Amino acid sequence: MVARSAPGALSPGIATGLGGLPHTDPDDAARLVLRCTPALPLRSPSPGPHPLEGSVAAWAGALPEVVVAPDGSIHLDEAAPPAPPRTRFDRRTHGGLLAFLDRAASLAEPPRRLKVEVCGPLTLGLALETVGMATGVAFQRAGQAVRAWIGAVEELAAARLPGAAVLTVLDEPALVAWRSGRGSIEREAAVDLLSGALAVARGTVGVRVPGAGDRRLALEAGPKVVAVEVRSDLVDDAVALSRHLDAEGWVAWGAVPTDRPIGEAAEPFWRRLVGVWCELTRRGCDPVRLRTQALVTPARGLAGHGTNQVERILGLARDVADRVQDQAVAARLSIGA
Repeated sequence: MVARSAPGALSPGIATGLGGLPHTDPDDAARLVLRCTPALPLRSPSPGPHPLEGSVAAWAGALPEVVVAPDGSIHLDEAAPPAPPRTRFDRRTHGGLLAFLDRAASLAEPPRRLKVEVCGPLTLGLALETVGMATGVAFQRAGQAVRAWIGAVEELAAARLPGAAVLTVLDEPALVAWRSGRGSIEREAAVDLLSGALAVARGTVGVRVPGAGDRRLALEAGPKVVAVEVRSDLVDDAVALSRHLDAEGWVAWGAVPTDRPIGEAAEPFWRRLVGVWCELTRRGCDPVRLRTQALVTPARGLAGHGTNQVERILGLARDVADRVQDQAVAARLSIGA
């Protein structure tokens, strides 16, 4: 079942960011996303002066048995007794989030929507397993931590930006392991773990899937939004995407590449997106839903780019999103909606 949406959290043809930014000043990062993606700004982690933000360590530190080193590495404290996760927002681990909320709240017209990314339970579970936690315990504790963080993020956003609709996206780079058959827990258990995290959210929730990640696993967990790269192999998951769309689910299309020169025009990226939509339609997806339940993002995070490149990529994403919005309006008019 697809998770319920908070009122106003989603609208067709909105552009938003994905992942981190290259800025060393969190306030500069906040200014950029609020300017370049005002309809759905993303709190994007940056590399300094808070290097832990955006890393697994920023989220793993909620577990009392996890010790976070200054360089962002984590290890286990065998003497720590089992205890519920303790979520804390401070400038060391979540400085970018706090700066973003401060900047957004100071605007004459604060954003009506915002997007926040949280480390997903599969990715956190793998990280805990890697540092020596037993597999079953690692994923159990990861699920507890992520569920606690989702609630804490929603409460913080509600306190700082009252009335704003929040889209919380679980970032799951670990889905690559499940697609290649190397997941540490069975697929059904992975679906249940991810679904359980999504279920605690009061607002709109999504899952971000890397290009080579297991999209079907993410979709089985029932997110309201699934964020995917625009790739030709998306058509392999046409049946799962069709079910997701028919259940009122949305797709954040990673339409603007971040791994090669992109030029100045959005037309090539728009044509590529439409080409994928056409093939998905031939394989059973509703062409109207593809357009009316769509957001647009860059393909990946932007931490490795220069600030001028970031602005251009987000600008191209907005250009593609404007075309999606135009087609969504036309699609609704054609069916009398």
